Amino acid sequence: MKKIILTVLALSIFITSKAQDGETPEIADNATSEVKLNALFMVVGAFDVTYEYLLNQESGLGIEVFVPFDEEIRDDINYYVSPYYRLYFGKKYAAGFFLEGFGMLNSIKETTFDFSQTVFDGPVIEREENITDFALGIGLGGKWLTNSGFVGELSFGIGRNLFNSSDVSEDFVGKLGITLGYRF
Repeated sequence: MKKIILTVLALSIFITSKAQDGETPEIADNATSEVKLNALFMVVGAFDVTYEYLLNQESGLGIEVFVPFDEEIRDDINYYVSPYYRLYFGKKYAAGFFLEGFGMLNSIKETTFDFSQTVFDGPVIEREENITDFALGIGLGGKWLTNSGFVGELSFGIGRNLFNSSDVSEDFVGKLGITLGYRF
């Protein structure tokens, strides 16, 4: 957690010092990278960071990594890694309303109980199993961009796991984000 806070603080200091050159900073026409942090998940106990490479004014490729650090969230999900492609419909370069197609390698912790034993024969047996699956999904959202390069996003997506379809595993996965970042 300390590393996360130090990284965000260092990024903020760098951005602030760059913005104090005496001129109004403008995003370079060749700014093609974004680094973003999901503020919503930081509040609830997970680290969710995204890197996006902008292909042109209408599209971008990215990868999102989600790792929980709170025990309550870690009880349900171990991690996910989600590459995506976005198509933008705004007037600014790679900003505005977007549609997203994504894949998601996800791992969950599933707890099952064996009730075949009665109270008189022995205790109920609890089993924990890590299940890894891959999902395909779609999403939508909006991206806002300031002249100095700060990025804000609201996004939502839903996908379906392709493997491990059983009573134990989850069939659907979701993505939700209130994301803040910087374009460089």
